[in-house]
Amino acid sequence: MSFEGIRNAYMRIKSQVNQTPVMTSSTLNKLTNANIYFKCENFQKVGAFKFRGAFNAISMLSDEQKKHGVITHSSGNHAQAVALAASILGIDATIVMPRGAPHNKINATKEYNAEIEFCENTLEARIHKTEEIIKRKGCILIHPYDNNDIINGQGTASFELIKEVGKLDVIIAPLGGGGLLSGTAIATKNLCPKAQVIGVEPLLANDALRSLKAGYIIPSTYPDTIADGLRTSLCERTFKIIQKYVDDIVTVSEMEIIEAMRFLWERMKIIIEPSGAVPLAAILSKKFLVENKRIGAILSGGNIDIDPFFQLLEKKLAKLC
Repeated sequence: MSFEGIRNAYMRIKSQVNQTPVMTSSTLNKLTNANIYFKCENFQKVGAFKFRGAFNAISMLSDEQKKHGVITHSSGNHAQAVALAASILGIDATIVMPRGAPHNKINATKEYNAEIEFCENTLEARIHKTEEIIKRKGCILIHPYDNNDIINGQGTASFELIKEVGKLDVIIAPLGGGGLLSGTAIATKNLCPKAQVIGVEPLLANDALRSLKAGYIIPSTYPDTIADGLRTSLCERTFKIIQKYVDDIVTVSEMEIIEAMRFLWERMKIIIEPSGAVPLAAILSKKFLVENKRIGAILSGGNIDIDPFFQLLEKKLAKLC
């Protein structure tokens, strides 16, 4: 888990991952008096950055380990990423998902031919169920973020961004379990040593901010935030990296997240999920100094349930007919 590890991960996975586009908005730049570059991981395979880490970690397993299959626990994006990566590599995958996981993410995971095991909506239940299956089936755990190869893979997103746009003053990423932010911080501090690295989490799921202030991990208790991908807790591995490399953690409200999503959907035509919108929410609500800065923002994913929107259209159509 190092900059060298991130660079090696990039070379390992580049033929399989999408080199996602970097997009800008002249409207947003005028509004903020800044130059903002969005790394659009919503256009990554499975619709999220998670495929980077999952493919890197699974591809590094030995032939003997691959025979046992892989397992993970996730509410959605990592679940899909492990399922797809395992499918590409011809490996069996078992995914433990909380019953409250979004239906669109459950359905997508099934489509990648993974076996799903459901559990209660707590981190403890996820871990217990996963450990139980590992004992029974001998699967290899691909943890969502407590894994060096996962973190190195996630760091390739910011590695690509900086290689494309050049030096940045600030880079900002969503913060849940800390895998993306950890990889982002390591890559950024090596490529842009003077850049400020900022993590963003929902105010309703601010366990990471409280943990950093306390000096020890305060577990998340499955908070009721619309940013379902950011409900998880830090682990010791990511906690230590964030303590060392991350300059600040800021929080955003649920309404600020919605406003950021609306801007991205309406002005930039980018479909983004709530978890992926938190960097822009922090920028728009001026949680840190943005003026005259070159800012990189990781839009982590776009897997939102769009069924209600189309159901509304169908109802309107039925009335017209």
